[in-house]
Amino acid sequence: MPHLLILGGTTEASALAAAVAARGLRATLSYAGRTARPRPQPVPVRVGGFGGAEGLAAWLRAERVTHVVDATHPFAARISANAVAAARCAGVPLMALTRPAWRARSGDRWTHVADLDAAVAALDGPPRRVMLALGRMHVERFAARPQHDYLLRFVDRPEHAPALPHHRLVIDRGPFTETGDRRLLVEHGTELIVCKNAGGEGAAAKLTAARGLGVPVLMIDRPALPERRTSDSVAAVLDWLAHSTDRGV
Repeated sequence: MPHLLILGGTTEASALAAAVAARGLRATLSYAGRTARPRPQPVPVRVGGFGGAEGLAAWLRAERVTHVVDATHPFAARISANAVAAARCAGVPLMALTRPAWRARSGDRWTHVADLDAAVAALDGPPRRVMLALGRMHVERFAARPQHDYLLRFVDRPEHAPALPHHRLVIDRGPFTETGDRRLLVEHGTELIVCKNAGGEGAAAKLTAARGLGVPVLMIDRPALPERRTSDSVAAVLDWLAHSTDRGV
């Protein structure tokens, strides 16, 4: 019986967990622990880190894991790099389940930057109403640009207020709709959106709304990751699991 470790925290990870559970496959879904109220899952869940690549490799051996699927966020570069190294060390095959990156369409007003530091630097200028669509881990980096009025949308209410002199906080959980995000942008008079190129449908509503309203977007490009087998389809992952199991991997 294969034992699949799903590195999760995304919609894709939840969809894969549901699919393998429906097939009666043994799987463990791992969360980093940044969300206080993760959705219930049909497979056993573990929360917290592994202790780097070495700790993850030891866990794979101890739990007799036969396959790893990295379904983390496309910007979880450290976790993804550790997963590749750990799987190689433990001799366990790995596949990444990742959503395709967003691509600009007609009417989009995107400016691309390489990383968060470049995004912060790009906000050097007069005050604007800026939506930081980044998640709570990164917003305090923008305290270096205190002149702006920031709109923040978090899944959970933070224990401490963000260190931004001017901000508005919305607590909400996606997936979001174009109608809802258009209303949000208009209500807050948003003049710029800063976001990471996460891809997928659930978080794309803000981009569609921005396109319709003519709101510019500062798009942070994805980080470089180690070479690995990838797919954007749960069905392809299931096919990979079936074939590698048939071969005795």
